[in-house]
Amino acid sequence: MIIVLKPNTSKEQLILFKASLEEKYNVTVNTWVGVESTVLGLIGDTTQIDEDWISAQEIVESVKRVQEPYKKANRKFHPDNTVIELPTGQKIGDGNLCIMAGPCSVESEEQINYVAERVKSAGAAFLRGGAFKPRTSPYSFQGLKSEGLDLLKGARKATGLPIVTEIMSSAHIDMFEGIDIIQVGARNMQNFELLKQLGKIDKPILLKRGLANTIEEWIMSAEYIMAGGNNKVILCERGIRTYETATRNTLDLSAVPVVKKLCHLPVIVDPSHATGKSWLVEQMSLAAVAAGADGLMIEVHNDPKHALSDGAQSLTPDKFDEVARKVFALKKAYDEIMSNG
Repeated sequence: MIIVLKPNTSKEQLILFKASLEEKYNVTVNTWVGVESTVLGLIGDTTQIDEDWISAQEIVESVKRVQEPYKKANRKFHPDNTVIELPTGQKIGDGNLCIMAGPCSVESEEQINYVAERVKSAGAAFLRGGAFKPRTSPYSFQGLKSEGLDLLKGARKATGLPIVTEIMSSAHIDMFEGIDIIQVGARNMQNFELLKQLGKIDKPILLKRGLANTIEEWIMSAEYIMAGGNNKVILCERGIRTYETATRNTLDLSAVPVVKKLCHLPVIVDPSHATGKSWLVEQMSLAAVAAGADGLMIEVHNDPKHALSDGAQSLTPDKFDEVARKVFALKKAYDEIMSNG
């Protein structure tokens, strides 16, 4: 249940009203103070709550019951967009286009440092790179693991770019202490024990959509993290598995506006994993911007033909320069169109 309070509600009135709700109905009351109004979200058994009593209160503007199973991620509870801000100043969800770029796998110090310098010069705000790699085959390259994390930190020191990398197990959380954004991959989207543990830390979590998961299931996974106390969640659409074989996955760009309507969390798009083909990354990146994505995650490798993983979907640094230039230009035009109605 959500309760919207009148704009002139005082802090003292708010405190008294929350206390009366918690005592009278034995519910937890979360508060979101927006630009234009204050919203209360009631979590618990709300079936016995008297809506007429609530509506009769002087400070109440409106009251609604919520049918969706997610509460903390629900835009009805939190009307304003959530903006994820890092200590280094980068923001995700503030209206700008944020690009995370780098190789699928960290392979060497020379490789990651070179790619980091190139993507930064093209306008990327974050360096992405895999240290732990979930692979379909047990015989494929599994990543450099802790050594890869150290190489990412070295590239961050050299370039100043915050790093984004994937975690595979809750047992590795201590190893990710120095990572700026922890990524939960598609295969772990419903690893609920991992999500619960990530809810206990104060660090942004990038949550990729599962291979065959609905939007509601995706948001519910974000709810697991937020229920633990960590509201710094970024959602990433990376394509879903369908019957189509022309691309690696089917990029569901309609998910971007749908999620933004239902949920207040920022949404980015990964066109590299979605298509599996480097020649499609540019068009799908542009389409993602037009769909309203808050950012992009793009794979960039200095030598895709000899990459240890996912070379076919990786851009060269020169091609990334071109793609970044085009998406930033489109973002500027998009914002102008939207501001003019």
